[in-house]
Amino acid sequence: MPHTFTRDKTFWTIALQVTILNFYLGGFGPAQPLLRADQGTSLTIAGLHGTAMGVAAICAGLSNSRWVHYFGREKTSWIGMWLFCIGVLMFVTFKSVGFTLTATFLGGMGTSMVINNMVTRLSSHFKQATPLALPQSNGINSVGFVFGTIAVGTLAGTSISWRFGLLLTIPATIILYFFSRDKNRDVHDRDVSVRQKGKLSQTYWIACFGFFICICTEFATSFWAAALLRDRVGGTASAATLAIVALGSGMAVGRWYGAIVLKKLKLDQQLITIIILQFIGFAIFWFSHNILISLVSLFINGLGISMQFALCSLRLISFSDKRPDLAIGISSLAAGSGIALAPFILGVLGDHLGISRAYLMVPVLIVIALTIVILIPSKEESHELQN
Repeated sequence: MPHTFTRDKTFWTIALQVTILNFYLGGFGPAQPLLRADQGTSLTIAGLHGTAMGVAAICAGLSNSRWVHYFGREKTSWIGMWLFCIGVLMFVTFKSVGFTLTATFLGGMGTSMVINNMVTRLSSHFKQATPLALPQSNGINSVGFVFGTIAVGTLAGTSISWRFGLLLTIPATIILYFFSRDKNRDVHDRDVSVRQKGKLSQTYWIACFGFFICICTEFATSFWAAALLRDRVGGTASAATLAIVALGSGMAVGRWYGAIVLKKLKLDQQLITIIILQFIGFAIFWFSHNILISLVSLFINGLGISMQFALCSLRLISFSDKRPDLAIGISSLAAGSGIALAPFILGVLGDHLGISRAYLMVPVLIVIALTIVILIPSKEESHELQN
């Protein structure tokens, strides 16, 4: 793997697209206690927003190869961005549960369309440098997550609705669109393009299940960490939301520096290392009743979560027999299922057992993910993608 790469216009456009999406996710996930307070709903009903986002990811994944065949990866990404903006506008404008669930679905659909093609666009563009470019792009994305959390947490302590912070994503998308246009780029020809299809190997599906487990641990943590923090150390909803900045900061640092620090390790060894780090961070967080220790442990948790999406995606591509769009599209089934099920199930368990006991599902999932990576080694020679 090359130790450097050029962060060109393509890199920054893709990175900033997902940064905008992460601004929304950074404000939306940890703000679940605020949303629940606004709507007067239970943990179970609030968890349905994660389910709506997950179902949207599944729909985006099932249709990904068709979108790419017809529009190309770049246009598909921008269609996803505009769909995301419609969802954000609906979410801010309407306050009933039915509308916020619909808005979350539309936003989730657009988000998944962009993220699916982020992986394949970077892989096609950077070739063998992908294992470095992809995590660093995600590191920039994490800045959006942190600022989204700060925006929502800050507004929650004022007379201004916390939802209005999410509206910043719309002008940001419009500005990025006009500044990123390139008249010299290759135009997608759908008559020449061949839609990727066919069956994938059993090994791919086992690795995809491991990816599903990793997504479950990430979204269970990001959706309900604020609730557990309030349960353990007290404080207002806005203070607990701001504390999740520690999680996002860990993710940002891990994504930017992780590939550099771990560059001497193979792909699977890198993934095993960060999963173990996630387990350690979670264990400290769960046992902690001190705000400072909780913040540090959330940062460690973020480091552990940071590169899992990127490394798992590269593992799945390695099992795809040179069909990256198909492999990443199907991986959205796993990601969407994880996003849909983990926050909802944890919410249901939280209503019945309390959020502290319910959270014990996370370390069990971490151990399962670690086991799959160890038992199913990747085909590392397959990082370079075909267009």
